[in-house]
Amino acid sequence: MKISRHVRFLVAVSLAVFSFTGLSSGPTHATPDTGAPYHATPDMGAPYYAAQRHFDHGDDVSGQADLRRLVDSDPHNAEALALRAIWSDYAGDIPALVDSMLRLQAVDPGLAQRTREVLVAIRAAVGTLPNPLPTLAGGHTGIVVLGYGLLPDGSLRPELENRLTAAWVQSIAAPQSPIVVTGGNPRNGITEAEAMRAWLTAHGVAATRIHVESRAGSTVQNALFTTQLLRDIGATSAVVVTSPNHIRRAVADFLVAGTRVVGAMTSLEQLVSQLPPPGRSARLGIYRDAARTFQLSMAR
Repeated sequence: MKISRHVRFLVAVSLAVFSFTGLSSGPTHATPDTGAPYHATPDMGAPYYAAQRHFDHGDDVSGQADLRRLVDSDPHNAEALALRAIWSDYAGDIPALVDSMLRLQAVDPGLAQRTREVLVAIRAAVGTLPNPLPTLAGGHTGIVVLGYGLLPDGSLRPELENRLTAAWVQSIAAPQSPIVVTGGNPRNGITEAEAMRAWLTAHGVAATRIHVESRAGSTVQNALFTTQLLRDIGATSAVVVTSPNHIRRAVADFLVAGTRVVGAMTSLEQLVSQLPPPGRSARLGIYRDAARTFQLSMAR
């Protein structure tokens, strides 16, 4: 039966552990015809935000209860069903996940498919290991370097220098790849992206290879803004470069934003401590960011 196939798929998504190896594509929040962002309906107000606060504080039971009440009050609200599915997956509540997805499939099959892709992206991100080795790539694969807060005078913090060192190594391994530096948050009139471009050019990277995205103020915005920039410059995939303790969340955001991630390179700093699977707090950050990158109005 058609329904039983959906159930088997959802249970498999909930229980399977995806590794990053071989991952080449991710979901997109864009519509298939125009590439324009998927615009959600107006938000549901207090019930959703109450649930979000509970999840932020690690209270799965209360958060799920709030979302359940929200869905019960409006059974045909596709966004509420999508969010309930995502947070049910985080909480490990398989019956609620299956129920939400079956109902969402009936209400909005397109959004149901995108929600399934978000869950797959999250699994892929959770299974990603910090990796200091560069990826061999060609000219259609961008190297994306994520920013980190600058010092008050606009100079680089050591963690950002570590990311840039990794990106420099990656740029040598993939000499045809364009480089995108992403990060806003200006200090002393200098954005993270501008500071990163200056560092890379000072270390011999051709300025013509570097593309600046200087608006992003968060990892979610890094992913959304850079995904569009990659498309604009003709890149069809990306190697994401950041710190070991940030790579899983970054990979989730870029996959959900619609970037085909073919590599995830990290600096060496704190590498060993980040090799074990992410703990509860780190998983919370991955799910929360993925929901926000999905751009449902209630997830903003």
